[in-house]
Amino acid sequence: MGDSSSDDENAWVFYKDRPEWKDVDPVPQDDGNADIAAIRYTAKFKDVYDYFRAVLTKQEKSERALQLTKDAAELNPANYTVWQFRRDILKALNKDLYEELEYSQHIIDEHPKNYQVWHHRRVLVEWLKDASKELHLTELILNDDAKNYHAWQHRQWAIKTFNLFENELAYVDQLIQDDIRNNSAWNQRYFVINNTSGFTCEVLKSEIKYTLEKIKIAKENESAWNYLRGLLLHDKEGLSKNETVTNYCEELYSSGNRSPFLLAFLVDMCDEQVSQGGGDMRYTLERAEELCNSLANQYDKIRTKYWQYMAEKIKNKAEGKSEPSPPSDDS
Repeated sequence: MGDSSSDDENAWVFYKDRPEWKDVDPVPQDDGNADIAAIRYTAKFKDVYDYFRAVLTKQEKSERALQLTKDAAELNPANYTVWQFRRDILKALNKDLYEELEYSQHIIDEHPKNYQVWHHRRVLVEWLKDASKELHLTELILNDDAKNYHAWQHRQWAIKTFNLFENELAYVDQLIQDDIRNNSAWNQRYFVINNTSGFTCEVLKSEIKYTLEKIKIAKENESAWNYLRGLLLHDKEGLSKNETVTNYCEELYSSGNRSPFLLAFLVDMCDEQVSQGGGDMRYTLERAEELCNSLANQYDKIRTKYWQYMAEKIKNKAEGKSEPSPPSDDS
């Protein structure tokens, strides 16, 4: 039969030349008018998919059809129909799904950003009701690409569905220690806490302390600033009334630090205070305008239009006027 998974075209035996497939009439691809941007399929690709369409049409659920889906998936791992039909065959033949898990890991290793194979893996785990291998698998993928969206999505699904939260915060903490700017790890930290303890007063206090310590290490780290902002959304006092945070920000500003993330944070504090009226006299309309001007003209010039808009927005709030129109993407 030949090595159907080999990349060596010389070793490949076309399906049309395999005696055990003589009973099947291949179904060619219908691309419509061939004169218009015709796709140049390789002979191997055309052969495999002509026979795949044939078994799909007949709904043949056999060992040879299962092997055919493997060849088709290796040629185009993004083909939804191939994976769906493969699952249909697996069920019909009552195949060992743990073997299929191993196969899916092989494909994920080769195509770690392919949505269809991750979806295939999820269905297998659901069928087996066993996610014991998923954290290890996603760790391996994230070791190569810490921001792989599909791996993080699969990991979060497995953790939440099978209640695998126990050691996740320690894992996330290690990722942040390895790379303090790993935005995906900060997002995962939020996900874990939000789905376990929640942001109670005690948790908020400890998380704010944790985050400020990380900001001290890398003051230009946008991920930590965004996480801090997310934490304060759970503070009933708001963004600008947490004494630990305001004291830290003011000390940092007084020391001469002009990180755009610090300045943006201070602008939002001013916006909140102006909206509420009165409050902390450090966060006024005048200071908001000064900070927005600094950002627009010196520290964040790539977003000049945005900071001009923010200055006008806060001013209009103070004067009881309607908000201005936000800047367009091309302005």
